[in-house]
Amino acid sequence: MYIFYGGYGLLILGLIISLLASWNVKATFNRYKDKYNSRGITTVQVARQILDDNGLYHITIERVSGNLTDHFDSKANVLRLSDSTYDSASVAAIGVAAHECGHAVQYAQAYGPIKLRSIIIPVSQFGSKSWYIVFLIGLLLSGSYIGEVLQLVGIFLFCLIILFQLITLPVEFNASHRAMQTLESRYILVDEELVSAKKVLTAAALTYVAALVNSILQLIRLLNRRR
Repeated sequence: MYIFYGGYGLLILGLIISLLASWNVKATFNRYKDKYNSRGITTVQVARQILDDNGLYHITIERVSGNLTDHFDSKANVLRLSDSTYDSASVAAIGVAAHECGHAVQYAQAYGPIKLRSIIIPVSQFGSKSWYIVFLIGLLLSGSYIGEVLQLVGIFLFCLIILFQLITLPVEFNASHRAMQTLESRYILVDEELVSAKKVLTAAALTYVAALVNSILQLIRLLNRRR
């Protein structure tokens, strides 16, 4: 039992959850990447329409290499669509593009969770880079006061990562909700097309849930190591 709760069992379980979520989003996207929308419009056209409808004329759209590497760069005001979605007419690609446009609208409307996430990004990045080193040094000095303190500091830094992931969830779910509302209200996708796009966005959202669960399992493992 110790091997599972205090050793590598939780680490393996978290890895499996993350791998399954990653596989699911790719499989779901591939399932609908060749299902084209009835209007014949492309992701670039959809993205431009959504951005313009929200007064975001200054945001440009660029192509970025990779598969499902789509993202909105709030600093450069650029919506980047990956090779797998750029200029595609599939319902899967349009769903992804609309989701990223949702993030652009969130920034424009000063959506609370995305503002909070932007604030904690620097500290979460610091925690991501330093928690393991601090915690490991604490383990090497186990039995001493400084060792116990360093372990606690390492765990605190790791908790910053979990906090970031927790705040990310409403940001991602809200962006998908905005995307589906827009695609339906603007008649960009209809009927089964909307259902297919929603399945792709749901699968993508679950990767963030899986990442949070993985981190919580890792936190439990860290706490057990201190016993």
